[in-house]
Amino acid sequence: MFNGIYHGRRVLVTGHTGFKGSWLCQWLLRLGAQVAGYSLYIPSEPSNFEVLGLGNRLRDARGDVRDLDALSKLFGEFQPEIVFHLAAQSLVRASYDDPKLTFDTNLGGTVNLLEAVRRAPSVRAAVVITSDKCYENVEWDYGYRESDRLGGKDPYSASKACAEIAFSAYWRSFFSTSGKQLATTRAGNVIGGGDWARDRIVADCARAWSRNEPLVVRNPRATRPWQHVLEPLSGYLWLGAGLWQERPGLAGEAFNFGPDATTNQPVSRVVEEMAKTWEGGACRVDEPAAGAPEAGLLKLCCDKALQRLGWRATLAFEEAVKLTAEWYRGYYRGGADIEQFSASQIVAYQELARERGLPWVT
Repeated sequence: MFNGIYHGRRVLVTGHTGFKGSWLCQWLLRLGAQVAGYSLYIPSEPSNFEVLGLGNRLRDARGDVRDLDALSKLFGEFQPEIVFHLAAQSLVRASYDDPKLTFDTNLGGTVNLLEAVRRAPSVRAAVVITSDKCYENVEWDYGYRESDRLGGKDPYSASKACAEIAFSAYWRSFFSTSGKQLATTRAGNVIGGGDWARDRIVADCARAWSRNEPLVVRNPRATRPWQHVLEPLSGYLWLGAGLWQERPGLAGEAFNFGPDATTNQPVSRVVEEMAKTWEGGACRVDEPAAGAPEAGLLKLCCDKALQRLGWRATLAFEEAVKLTAEWYRGYYRGGADIEQFSASQIVAYQELARERGLPWVT
């Protein structure tokens, strides 16, 4: 996998206790990496990090990305060779409740990460994960390209746009001639087993239906580029491998990782597909909270990732939802070894990618 780049490498993941971070750590461990994580807290109860038992399988460091001294100390002790930065305040609606925290974490935390990378002789490659919401979203019908205007109508989106601008400044000011290889990534809404964050439609489905309660849907017509969590993670890992190998056209760049355009679906369709594997799953529509608007349409153009990395999505929309629903059903029914079940889903995903000719696995 990934040209064998991660085997034996020291890899640091910020935000490792989060949904995407915990899946990334699980995959890195399977690839033979020595993994350290840096996060402030466990973000949910239950949490994918704890369900997978990751605390006993990697170096679990707790700290705030807003604390440069603590972050730099871990860099000095662990001497990471490759870094993935996922630590963030990741919820749009929560950004309305505490906009300062959102900017301090998403912008200030990214600046601290870049400072720590700049000062660490051990680091050779770093992937900074922001969000598809960093674009100035005017809800047009075609996908945003990496060269499109950055912006944000809410604190979360604006903070991610700011993080991208900070990265660009650091790249041009410090990294472009340093020998270090860095890039940013932008991905859309992800689904998958183990996400229990607030205001996540799939997690809300699982929580409600496991209690035999109807799901409350805020905005059934909102359309998102839904993809399984392993899809963007494969892109992050493949990009990281390319940076390590110093492949041309990657360093200092931004990359979108999203599903095929046919998988842009409304929330109502996600609920319908989830219900196919969850007997008795019912829902009702509720009005979105006043004062906390969210974009109704957001799509990505991933041509750059295809052209420079050979990366494209592996799963169809129905396959992504099925993998997700099966994970939650296994968890809530009990009796399954969820760590092993999650590992088997990674293996199954890799096999599908191999069958479909993805370069990172062939």
